[in-house]
Amino acid sequence: MVALKSVVLVIVGFVLLIKGADFFVGGASGIAEKFKIPQMIIGLTIVAFGTSAPEAAISISAALQGTTGIAIGNVLGSNLLNVLLILGLTACIVPLHIQKSSLRFDIPFNLVISVVLLAMGFFLGKLNLACGIILWVFMIFFMTKLLRDAKKGMAEAAEEEPTQTKNVFLLILYTLGGLAAVVWGSDITVDNAKIIASLLGMSDRLIGLTIVAFGTSLPELITSVTAARKGNADIAVGNILGSNVFNILFVLGTVALIQPVEFASAFLLDAVLCVASMVLLLVLCFKKQTLSRSGGAVMLGCYAAYFVYLLVS
Repeated sequence: MVALKSVVLVIVGFVLLIKGADFFVGGASGIAEKFKIPQMIIGLTIVAFGTSAPEAAISISAALQGTTGIAIGNVLGSNLLNVLLILGLTACIVPLHIQKSSLRFDIPFNLVISVVLLAMGFFLGKLNLACGIILWVFMIFFMTKLLRDAKKGMAEAAEEEPTQTKNVFLLILYTLGGLAAVVWGSDITVDNAKIIASLLGMSDRLIGLTIVAFGTSLPELITSVTAARKGNADIAVGNILGSNVFNILFVLGTVALIQPVEFASAFLLDAVLCVASMVLLLVLCFKKQTLSRSGGAVMLGCYAAYFVYLLVS
């Protein structure tokens, strides 16, 4: 009876995820169109921050309770999964066009802050108050850059012919309601998948490395795939790049301001791989400004290798 109930709830969770993502992406792209804001900016902000809300809540709550160690593993694992698995899988479904602005700033910026985080972990062995301030300075710089780009994009779009768009209130309702459905659906799916896995005899470690790790990134995955299939590649790419920035700068920066975070040596390899994943993304997209299906397959292969390493280590 318990297993049947959990199976039904997993299905319900996936329905909420898929339909919620439809409304979320539709609302976000509608807001972009209504206010003449480039879709990439919407992807880097509203969509990215929204889909990363669960990770932020978990990490900041852990810091307030004095258990800060979970924050770094949460962020590094999420960022690796975002780039290699989610972007890779999305590109295998729909090749992703990468804007020049992403190649010139967004991806290199992700690379820089990943290197900064690695350097802090390697040389200090922890993220202290000074590290938190540095990360927040980067965050303020990033948001200021986005605001300038948004104003520029709105000014250029103002000269174009106006388009028929839905009511602003409805667009906001679609966006918030869709996001709530995505997050709620993710929680339902993960919680009940864990119950099913336990009944099947899977170990806690394997459940954590598979269902929980994948489940916490379901919002980013479903949102990116939905956006790409709807022709909103900028939202899909912006979602991932913005989520990674948000995870490092806002989440870890805020946690470090609350309480020093120990950067265990075991996390150094994960931090190195986060840097390597951004280099790989830049290399795969640089020539043709597109993350092709073959490029997506390479990224999925890299994540599979990392996952196997986690299982055997």
